[in-house]
Amino acid sequence: MSYSDFSKVETLADLNKFLADKSYISGTSATQADVTVYKAFQKSYPDFARWFNHIASFTEEFSSLPAGKAPAAAAEEEDDDDVDLFGSDSDEEVDEAAEKLKQQRLAEYAAKKAAKGPKPAAKSIVTLDVKPWDDETDLDAMLAHVKSVTMDGLVWGAHQFIPVGYGIKKLQINCVVEDAKVSMDDLQGAIEEGEDWVQSTDVAAMQKL
Repeated sequence: MSYSDFSKVETLADLNKFLADKSYISGTSATQADVTVYKAFQKSYPDFARWFNHIASFTEEFSSLPAGKAPAAAAEEEDDDDVDLFGSDSDEEVDEAAEKLKQQRLAEYAAKKAAKGPKPAAKSIVTLDVKPWDDETDLDAMLAHVKSVTMDGLVWGAHQFIPVGYGIKKLQINCVVEDAKVSMDDLQGAIEEGEDWVQSTDVAAMQKL
Protein backbone atom coordinates (compact mmCIF):
# COMPACT_ATOMS: atom_id res chain seq x y z
CA MET A 1 0.00 0.00 0.00
CA SER A 2 1.16 3.53 -0.79
CA TYR A 3 1.04 5.96 2.12
CA SER A 4 1.00 9.23 0.23
CA ASP A 5 -2.53 10.65 0.53
CA PHE A 6 -2.83 11.91 4.11
CA SER A 7 -5.91 13.95 3.29
CA LYS A 8 -7.75 10.74 4.21
CA VAL A 9 -7.93 9.85 7.88
CA GLU A 10 -7.87 6.19 6.89
CA THR A 11 -4.31 6.61 5.59
CA LEU A 12 -3.08 7.62 9.06
CA ALA A 13 -4.87 4.69 10.69
CA ASP A 14 -3.51 2.20 8.14
CA LEU A 15 0.05 3.53 8.47
CA ASN A 16 -0.09 3.34 12.27
CA LYS A 17 -1.30 -0.28 12.04
CA PHE A 18 1.37 -1.11 9.45
CA LEU A 19 4.16 0.25 11.69
CA ALA A 20 2.99 -1.66 14.75
CA ASP A 21 5.75 -4.25 14.25
CA LYS A 22 8.05 -2.37 11.87
CA SER A 23 10.61 0.42 12.15
CA TYR A 24 10.72 1.33 8.47
CA ILE A 25 8.36 1.47 5.51
CA SER A 26 10.44 -1.04 3.56
CA GLY A 27 13.17 -3.43 4.68
CA THR A 28 15.31 -3.21 7.80
CA SER A 29 16.82 0.27 7.37
CA ALA A 30 15.75 3.75 6.32
CA THR A 31 15.16 4.15 2.56
CA GLN A 32 13.65 6.65 0.15
CA ALA A 33 10.30 5.01 0.87
CA ASP A 34 10.49 6.41 4.41
CA VAL A 35 11.44 9.83 3.04
CA THR A 36 8.48 9.82 0.63
CA VAL A 37 5.97 8.99 3.36
CA TYR A 38 7.54 11.50 5.77
CA LYS A 39 7.36 14.31 3.20
CA ALA A 40 3.77 13.41 2.28
CA PHE A 41 2.71 13.59 5.93
CA GLN A 42 4.60 16.85 6.51
CA LYS A 43 2.98 18.37 3.43
CA SER A 44 -0.53 17.49 4.65
CA TYR A 45 0.11 18.40 8.31
CA PRO A 46 2.96 20.98 8.36
CA ASP A 47 1.94 22.58 11.65
CA PHE A 48 1.48 19.25 13.44
CA ALA A 49 4.84 17.98 12.10
CA ARG A 50 6.57 21.17 13.31
CA TRP A 51 4.96 20.84 16.74
CA PHE A 52 5.78 17.13 17.02
CA ASN A 53 9.45 17.58 16.06
CA HIS A 54 9.77 20.48 18.46
CA ILE A 55 8.28 18.60 21.43
CA ALA A 56 10.43 15.56 20.59
CA SER A 57 13.50 17.73 21.14
CA PHE A 58 12.53 18.00 24.83
CA THR A 59 12.34 14.22 25.40
CA GLU A 60 15.10 14.21 28.01
CA GLU A 61 13.44 16.97 30.07
CA PHE A 62 9.70 16.14 29.83
CA SER A 63 9.29 15.89 33.61
CA SER A 64 10.80 19.35 34.20
CA LEU A 65 8.57 21.26 31.78
CA PRO A 66 6.13 23.73 33.40
CA ALA A 67 2.37 23.29 33.35
CA GLY A 68 0.70 24.89 30.35
CA LYS A 69 -2.55 26.80 29.94
CA ALA A 70 -5.56 25.20 28.31
CA PRO A 71 -6.43 26.45 24.79
CA ALA A 72 -9.61 28.10 26.13
CA ALA A 73 -7.56 30.15 28.61
CA ALA A 74 -5.09 31.13 25.92
CA ALA A 75 -7.95 32.22 23.67
CA GLU A 76 -9.35 34.32 26.48
CA GLU A 77 -6.00 36.08 26.87
CA GLU A 78 -5.94 36.77 23.14
CA ASP A 79 -9.42 38.30 23.44
CA ASP A 80 -8.01 40.61 26.13
CA ASP A 81 -5.57 41.96 23.57
CA ASP A 82 -8.40 42.94 21.24
CA VAL A 83 -9.41 45.84 23.46
CA ASP A 84 -11.01 48.79 21.75
CA LEU A 85 -8.70 51.45 23.15
CA PHE A 86 -10.31 54.46 21.64
CA GLY A 87 -14.00 53.69 21.38
CA SER A 88 -15.88 55.71 18.81
CA ASP A 89 -16.89 59.34 18.80
CA SER A 90 -18.75 60.80 15.85
CA ASP A 91 -18.65 64.32 17.26
CA GLU A 92 -16.16 66.70 15.74
CA GLU A 93 -15.08 67.89 19.16
CA VAL A 94 -13.86 65.30 21.64
CA ASP A 95 -15.87 65.31 24.79
CA GLU A 96 -13.78 65.81 27.92
CA ALA A 97 -15.24 62.70 29.56
CA ALA A 98 -14.54 60.60 26.46
CA GLU A 99 -10.94 61.84 26.36
CA LYS A 100 -10.50 60.96 30.04
CA LEU A 101 -11.92 57.48 29.39
CA LYS A 102 -9.56 57.01 26.44
CA GLN A 103 -6.54 57.91 28.55
CA GLN A 104 -7.71 55.53 31.27
CA ARG A 105 -8.02 52.68 28.78
CA LEU A 106 -4.58 53.44 27.38
CA ALA A 107 -3.10 53.29 30.88
CA GLU A 108 -4.87 49.99 31.65
CA TYR A 109 -3.70 48.50 28.36
CA ALA A 110 -0.10 49.58 28.96
CA ALA A 111 -0.21 48.12 32.48
CA LYS A 112 -1.55 44.81 31.18
CA LYS A 113 1.17 44.59 28.53
CA ALA A 114 3.86 45.40 31.09
CA ALA A 115 2.55 42.69 33.42
CA LYS A 116 2.81 40.10 30.65
CA GLY A 117 6.50 40.90 30.22
CA PRO A 118 8.59 40.94 27.06
CA LYS A 119 7.86 38.65 24.14
CA PRO A 120 9.87 35.41 24.09
CA ALA A 121 12.98 35.35 21.93
CA ALA A 122 12.64 34.01 18.38
CA LYS A 123 13.74 30.37 18.24
CA SER A 124 14.23 27.65 15.65
CA ILE A 125 14.30 23.87 15.83
CA VAL A 126 17.23 22.51 13.85
CA THR A 127 18.00 18.96 12.74
CA LEU A 128 21.73 18.37 12.18
CA ASP A 129 23.39 15.52 10.30
CA VAL A 130 26.84 14.72 11.71
CA LYS A 131 28.88 12.41 9.49
CA PRO A 132 31.71 10.22 10.85
CA TRP A 133 34.88 9.28 8.99
CA ASP A 134 34.12 5.58 8.54
CA ASP A 135 32.45 2.51 10.05
CA GLU A 136 35.13 2.31 12.76
CA THR A 137 34.36 5.74 14.22
CA ASP A 138 33.24 5.58 17.85
CA LEU A 139 29.68 6.92 17.50
CA ASP A 140 29.09 7.19 21.24
CA ALA A 141 32.23 9.31 21.57
CA MET A 142 31.07 11.43 18.62
CA LEU A 143 27.66 11.96 20.27
CA ALA A 144 29.34 12.91 23.56
CA HIS A 145 31.51 15.43 21.72
CA VAL A 146 28.50 17.00 19.96
CA LYS A 147 26.53 17.35 23.20
CA SER A 148 29.58 18.83 24.91
CA VAL A 149 29.23 21.88 22.66
CA THR A 150 27.49 24.52 24.75
CA MET A 151 26.29 27.97 23.74
CA ASP A 152 23.98 30.53 25.27
CA GLY A 153 20.61 29.91 23.59
CA LEU A 154 21.35 26.29 22.58
CA VAL A 155 19.43 23.24 23.90
CA TRP A 156 20.17 19.74 22.61
CA GLY A 157 17.28 17.34 21.98
CA ALA A 158 16.66 13.81 20.74
CA HIS A 159 19.06 11.94 18.45
CA GLN A 160 19.34 8.80 16.38
CA PHE A 161 21.96 6.95 14.33
CA ILE A 162 20.93 6.43 10.70
CA PRO A 163 22.62 3.91 8.33
CA VAL A 164 24.04 5.53 5.19
CA GLY A 165 25.73 2.48 3.62
CA TYR A 166 28.82 0.29 3.88
CA GLY A 167 28.27 -0.16 7.60
CA ILE A 168 28.54 3.60 8.24
CA LYS A 169 25.95 5.42 10.36
CA LYS A 170 25.48 9.16 10.66
CA LEU A 171 24.27 10.95 13.76
CA GLN A 172 21.06 12.93 13.36
CA ILE A 173 20.35 15.20 16.32
CA ASN A 174 17.79 17.90 17.10
CA CYS A 175 18.43 21.16 18.90
CA VAL A 176 16.54 24.34 19.71
CA VAL A 177 18.42 27.60 19.18
CA GLU A 178 17.69 31.24 19.90
CA ASP A 179 18.11 32.90 16.51
CA ALA A 180 19.73 36.05 17.88
CA LYS A 181 22.30 34.19 19.97
CA VAL A 182 23.35 31.09 18.03
CA SER A 183 25.05 31.20 14.64
CA MET A 184 24.71 27.93 12.73
CA ASP A 185 28.16 28.47 11.19
CA ASP A 186 29.67 28.78 14.67
CA LEU A 187 27.75 25.75 15.93
CA GLN A 188 28.79 23.55 13.01
CA GLY A 189 32.35 24.79 13.31
CA ALA A 190 32.46 23.85 17.00
CA ILE A 191 31.16 20.36 16.23
CA GLU A 192 33.64 19.86 13.38
CA GLU A 193 36.49 20.66 15.76
CA GLY A 194 36.07 17.06 16.95
CA GLU A 195 38.04 15.93 13.93
CA ASP A 196 38.83 12.56 15.51
CA TRP A 197 35.19 11.59 14.91
CA VAL A 198 33.51 14.20 12.71
CA GLN A 199 34.05 14.39 8.97
CA SER A 200 31.38 17.04 8.28
CA THR A 201 28.02 18.45 9.36
CA ASP A 202 24.90 19.51 7.48
CA VAL A 203 21.65 21.23 8.44
CA ALA A 204 19.04 18.63 7.49
CA ALA A 205 16.05 20.74 8.51
CA MET A 206 15.24 24.05 10.21
CA GLN A 207 11.88 25.42 11.29
CA LYS A 208 10.90 28.59 13.14
CA LEU A 209 9.03 28.15 16.39
